[in-house]
Amino acid sequence: MGAPPAAGAVWGRAEQQDFRSRVRGALLGSALGDALGAPLDEKAPDDAPPARGAELLPAFGRTGAVSAATQLALFTVDGLIRAQVRRDTGAWHPPTDVHRAYLRWAATQRDWGPDERRKEDGWLAREEWLYARRGASSACLLGLGNDVMGTLDKPKNPDADGPEAATRSAGFGLLVGWEPQLVLQLAVECAVQTHGAPEAYLSAGAYAVIVHALARGDSLDAAVQRALALLAARPGHPPVVDALKHALGAVRQGMPNASRVAELVGDGGAVGALAGAVYCALVGEDIRHGLGLAVHHGGPSAAVGALCGGLLGALHGETALPPAWVVELEGRPTILELADDFAMEMTQGAALHGPAGASEGWLSRYPRA
Repeated sequence: MGAPPAAGAVWGRAEQQDFRSRVRGALLGSALGDALGAPLDEKAPDDAPPARGAELLPAFGRTGAVSAATQLALFTVDGLIRAQVRRDTGAWHPPTDVHRAYLRWAATQRDWGPDERRKEDGWLAREEWLYARRGASSACLLGLGNDVMGTLDKPKNPDADGPEAATRSAGFGLLVGWEPQLVLQLAVECAVQTHGAPEAYLSAGAYAVIVHALARGDSLDAAVQRALALLAARPGHPPVVDALKHALGAVRQGMPNASRVAELVGDGGAVGALAGAVYCALVGEDIRHGLGLAVHHGGPSAAVGALCGGLLGALHGETALPPAWVVELEGRPTILELADDFAMEMTQGAALHGPAGASEGWLSRYPRA
């Protein structure tokens, strides 16, 4: 990563409230899509229109359960807050801070529960519900199986092209004070820590750029166009660009249905999952309809649902999410707490910490170590 972005303008109250709603919407929406899709992964779709048929079904032993996609998405946000806090020390390399956060997630997949002695872990790693094993991909487990960080020059799992790096990347898009090309670069650098195929890490970067534009108030179509423009300069971009253009074109091909989503999703890799999610977000009559389409297609329903939910949440904010789903969502208090912390850090971080001093409560939650 290059130099840190310059500080943005002072946030007004209305702008802070809008931003917090979009952060909450993106994280809750992604988790809802994940929870809706987890029970349906790889199951043959019912081709009846899912406009009002989507519902939370049991998975992993409970209704509203999330998968490893949501777990990792939360640790992405934790790592981004920690990067801002560590900046006070003169250290500035967000990919390293996000990688450390991912290693804390990897520990949850090995340990029985939180180790209260590890004060440097911060509060998120002490949330017991995150220690559940929820179908993490081999690419994520192998990529984070040791302390060596994958880089663009030496990516982990060079052939891994699944959607898991993209599903954890909404947080990069919520860095609204950053320029979009830096958002793309950060998302890519963090994606290669587990997924080294260009289709996977460029899909993660494109998704982050789309979320970034939505969080700044752009339309979804304009956000996709921004991603297409930035991708054009990246080696290996044609599969991702072609898939996004295919998704845009499919919007004009008649009434949406499961077969069209399945055709976009294809083999379920990152490129197809991104295309399917963008299409469902574009054609959905509302969030319930869009997410219903995103999870009823016979492919990786949790991944497509998570990606679509993040887009719709960032676009419309938290209050647009169906309340009956939100109240059943696993980990909702944690997700909301983390979302609010992220929004507070991004809008009022200077009041929480700086080279001259810091809130002890904040540093206990997000240690500089």
